Amino acid sequence: MRTVELLLDEAADAAVREAWRRLADAGLPSQARHRSPTNSPHLTLASCPELTAPIRWELAEVAAALPLPVRFDGVIRFERPTSVLAWSLELDSTLAGLHRRVWEAVVSDSPPETLSPFHEPGRWSPHITLGRTRRPGAFAGRRVPELLPPPPLLAHLTTLRSFDTETGTLEILTARA
Repeated sequence: MRTVELLLDEAADAAVREAWRRLADAGLPSQARHRSPTNSPHLTLASCPELTAPIRWELAEVAAALPLPVRFDGVIRFERPTSVLAWSLELDSTLAGLHRRVWEAVVSDSPPETLSPFHEPGRWSPHITLGRTRRPGAFAGRRVPELLPPPPLLAHLTTLRSFDTETGTLEILTARA
């Protein structure tokens, strides 16, 4: 699978990494424990089996719209097949529009059964993952948000990239020249 992700500006990236460190120091699940050089704070927009030429064409337009300002909303928890602790992002009309463009690009040239329903517009919840585990309820304690630094009030999504889950490689997706 190939993800389509957005990276944060340097200050927001540093704030997320500080949150990762604090969770790890407290013995909680944290993205800081993922030592892969490809691990960095990001916002996942979609995933698909392959970045075909038609998908890449549309994503180049998305890349041209960056940087995009975003606001952090606070802490959010998900209990899907995994427990996730994250900082949520405000889904304003600009971010929603950018996400819809990415979704429409991957839908246009991917088998429907390969797409995650969690990425569909209307179901997608923009967030930056702080920690994840297969242990249900791992972040249910009220003290967890107190461990975290405050999220940035405003940040910028600066770079569009794709991660290939089979090869473990990253690719920066750029605007057309």
